[in-house]
Amino acid sequence: MASTTPVDIPPAPPAPRQRPKSAGRAGDKVFLGLSRGSGILLLVLMASIAVFLSYRAALALADNEGNFFTTFDWNPAGDPPVFGIAVLLFGTVVSSIIAMAIAVPIAVGIALFISHYAPRRLASPLAYVVDLLAAVPSIIYGIWGALVLVPYLEGLNLWLDQFFGWTYLFEKTEVGVARSLFTVGILLAIMILPIVTSVSREVFLQVPKMNEEAALALGATRWEVIRLSVLPFGRSGVISASMLGLGRALGETMAVATVLSPSFLISFHVLNPGGGTFAQNIAAKFDEADQFGRDALIASGLVLFVLTLLVNGAARLIIARRKEYSGANA
Repeated sequence: MASTTPVDIPPAPPAPRQRPKSAGRAGDKVFLGLSRGSGILLLVLMASIAVFLSYRAALALADNEGNFFTTFDWNPAGDPPVFGIAVLLFGTVVSSIIAMAIAVPIAVGIALFISHYAPRRLASPLAYVVDLLAAVPSIIYGIWGALVLVPYLEGLNLWLDQFFGWTYLFEKTEVGVARSLFTVGILLAIMILPIVTSVSREVFLQVPKMNEEAALALGATRWEVIRLSVLPFGRSGVISASMLGLGRALGETMAVATVLSPSFLISFHVLNPGGGTFAQNIAAKFDEADQFGRDALIASGLVLFVLTLLVNGAARLIIARRKEYSGANA
């Protein structure tokens, strides 16, 4: 008979200590409740603002004798009251477009320089200065624009009129200081530049190093690495930063009111003095307006509110269509 040798079987490890289910669920429930409550509170606040603006706007529009969207005049204190937002909408959109056209390319260039070109001992102080500019109050920008920017833009306006007046946009047909929508656009570009730069810089710094190193290993130049790896990855972030800057440009008040010479005329000659924006008109006329006049200003504020929501909604749609570049699937 074959003999069997006993085999030593190691003792089974002790069973892991079971954590009570209620211990972890309590914190999860609290966090879930707080986060859900915060989201609901935000929606309630937005809905409350919309209801308030709509109610006060309806009171003013009920007695308005002019077309609210096409009337150039703003005279809610007249008999009968006549007011419209045509000039304000035009000025707000034009000045914001000028600001975005100037600020976004420069901001992206600064962000790329800080994140991929500048040495570290230069990049850190430069990034700090850019972030510091975002904290400067609007009224300081307005005072600087009125005392420094407006006088020095006279020469630029004459130069643009001389060499680019054939484009109609830069044709200066009225004599006056440079208190125009073009000046407002430049000032807004300076104000939104730090915001767009900071967000874009942080996005560019999140580009996976493996992508950049792979491109360099294949013989790509520095610019080709940026064009093929950095910019596609950060495209959604740049769009978000641009929309964030556009939101500030649309609603900027004191700086625009300090620089612009308001007038209720629409002119595509952006160098001519005059024009108006929603925020500037509200700031300039709110104190002297009666109850009905304030309701009229609130009606114009409702349009600005809707315009901002549309801009942010369009940005969300663009980002959703470009989500393959956002790095979420990397």
